[in-house]
Amino acid sequence: MAGNRNLNSAKTARKDEFYTQLTDIEKEMRYYRKHFKDKTVLCNCDDPFESNFFKYFVLNFNRLGLKKLIATCYATSPIMGSQLRFRTADSGQMSFLFDDEPNEDDTVKRPYKAVVTTVHDTTGDGGVDMFDVAELFRIGENQLTELSGDGDYGSPECLELLREADIVVTNPPFSLFREYLGTLVEYKKKFIIIGNVNAVKYQEVFPLFMANELWLGASIHSGDRAFFVPDDYPLDAAGCGIDEETGRKYIRVKGVRWFTNLDIKQRHEEMILVRRYTPTEYPKYVNYNAIEVAKTSDIPCDYAGEMGVPITFMDKYNPDQFEIVGASQHLIREISDDIRAKARYSQIGCFYLDNGDGTYRKMYDRIVIRNKRPESPKEAK
Repeated sequence: MAGNRNLNSAKTARKDEFYTQLTDIEKEMRYYRKHFKDKTVLCNCDDPFESNFFKYFVLNFNRLGLKKLIATCYATSPIMGSQLRFRTADSGQMSFLFDDEPNEDDTVKRPYKAVVTTVHDTTGDGGVDMFDVAELFRIGENQLTELSGDGDYGSPECLELLREADIVVTNPPFSLFREYLGTLVEYKKKFIIIGNVNAVKYQEVFPLFMANELWLGASIHSGDRAFFVPDDYPLDAAGCGIDEETGRKYIRVKGVRWFTNLDIKQRHEEMILVRRYTPTEYPKYVNYNAIEVAKTSDIPCDYAGEMGVPITFMDKYNPDQFEIVGASQHLIREISDDIRAKARYSQIGCFYLDNGDGTYRKMYDRIVIRNKRPESPKEAK
């Protein structure tokens, strides 16, 4: 179970604390609408009023038919309180300020929780926006209260909120992905979270894919995504910039994916396979009985044996069409003398191909799959 130890490790490397843009959230959430009706949603890794996850769910509260929305933040959140200011009443109820009125709480960072059970128009303008949401907190129809601890998702009070939740939706720090996912699995929660595609091959994560208990989301399959970063983030790397509309710093991150255990019809779409197997085009590895398939689009339609494919295959993985056998880094746990002698780089967890000149070449990480319904091979003429 992740706790303060893991949170502290993230504090020392806050360069992986990225804040998801609203457009990316909207593009993914549209696939799960039926799952949210009458459910309690928890966003437990961001400041409620700074997080676009909170904004998405609170402004779509009625359209999605949510029962309750809960959001929490931790005390050292880099953007906590940076966009909106709050005041605390004698009763302990917190509310947000939208004007320039001075407030003694401005410089205080406090972990708090937002609990929303109703969203409606309070201004009479015929719509619902964040001003209405703030007013509902102010008048006590929804609750915004300070947490007794530091707001770490693994703290006792936040775990109680996790027990209450039906679905968790958030962007955990990438450095805590394994621990965070482990907590969700331990508490048997449904979730939609963001992580790096390389997390697919983690020792703690890959078995969940094999057991059909975890899969990738529908909206992101390639390229990079822009994430907002704290104001003190140095813009000294490629892909950094300042958003013209909001004035906030951002960085573009490669290999981002949604991870979920909520079923959607897109993951059952059959991949169209047009290539056919030939020994020349699909050589076998020298240290594992499977053929090399360099690109997902090149998977042969008529091969019944095991195939090594790139980890990006998981973007197209259909559990009705393919079986996941394993991953190279888990299947290859020793290096033979033959590979030591003929490969320039010998490494545990890698497949090797014969170059045809007495040497072997190391392959990138591979997922090993098998086609459940291969076509019959065409007979050679």
